[in-house]
Amino acid sequence: MAIGDDDLENRMSAKHHHHRGIGSKGGDRTGFGPPPRPAPLVYGGDDALLSSSPQWTSWLVPMFVVANVIVFVVTMFVNNCPAHSHGPNRRCVATFLGRLSFEPLRNNPLFGPSSRTLEKLGSLEWDKVVEKHEGWRLLTCIWLHAGVIHLAANMLSLVFIGIRLEQQFGFVRIGVIYLLSGIGGSILSSLFIRNSISVGASGALFGLLGSMLSELLTNWTIYSNKIAALLTLLFVIAINLAIGILPHVDNFAHVGGFLTGFLLGFVLLARPQFKWLARENMPQGRRLTSKYKPYQYLLWLLSLALLVLGFVMALVLLFKGEDGNDHCRWCRYLRCIPTSRWSCDDV
Repeated sequence: MAIGDDDLENRMSAKHHHHRGIGSKGGDRTGFGPPPRPAPLVYGGDDALLSSSPQWTSWLVPMFVVANVIVFVVTMFVNNCPAHSHGPNRRCVATFLGRLSFEPLRNNPLFGPSSRTLEKLGSLEWDKVVEKHEGWRLLTCIWLHAGVIHLAANMLSLVFIGIRLEQQFGFVRIGVIYLLSGIGGSILSSLFIRNSISVGASGALFGLLGSMLSELLTNWTIYSNKIAALLTLLFVIAINLAIGILPHVDNFAHVGGFLTGFLLGFVLLARPQFKWLARENMPQGRRLTSKYKPYQYLLWLLSLALLVLGFVMALVLLFKGEDGNDHCRWCRYLRCIPTSRWSCDDV
């Protein structure tokens, strides 16, 4: 449900430094737990190759943001709190909004709709996906949000992560990573969680974060300050995944999205080696035959194979009705770790 704030794609000349931030928060279970604050991540560098890369105009990420806002407004319109909330203990919040007013805070502290409305519009729920064959929920759930706080946190995170990535790599690759990571997070969530619903873009946002890590690794040789960048990014990833063990946070969506984005980063975000970009200035007779380095090709093939195999196996297990907890007893601790302050029995 959380992702941090950072700079991982430095595009600069020897005299120029650019910084960008990322942040992401994601899907919430029906407990509607409050989203945690993003953790910061910043680093810089001065890489000639990055400064020579083309800049794309970011339009897809802003469109994603607009689409999510529109979907939330439609969700609140369908929810129509005043029509079903009566009595002193069931008063809607912000009644001046009329039909768009929020559910009572005791039902949803994130200022949003009821869980029934989310179920109606496509939230992720195991029995509907598997037993009623509504596989489309694996995709629709990433466009729904539990409340205004949830939506604002996710969209702010998407802007910080996505716009710079889209400027670096174009809308096609970033769009593919976002959508497939969201689906990957939904699949893993459905495999391990059967007793609650899930909504939010956490899987997709963690996928973008994962792709930033694999992009750094596969393009390792072209970065300066690479060790500091790697350690900082790993720290942010660890913090955000750790936040996911709080009750009512769907950490399986986080992990599934992150792994999907991490593998997709090797497949889609590899940069050509510097000599290939400078080949027009090379002396005659010296031809560079390979656009990418051997290790980049190896990572590409391995990641693609793991990605296809993982999706196929996960989907087969899911639609066969398998419970992931039967195959991984300790995995339940990825979702919630019991403490003296809370229990994980109802999670």
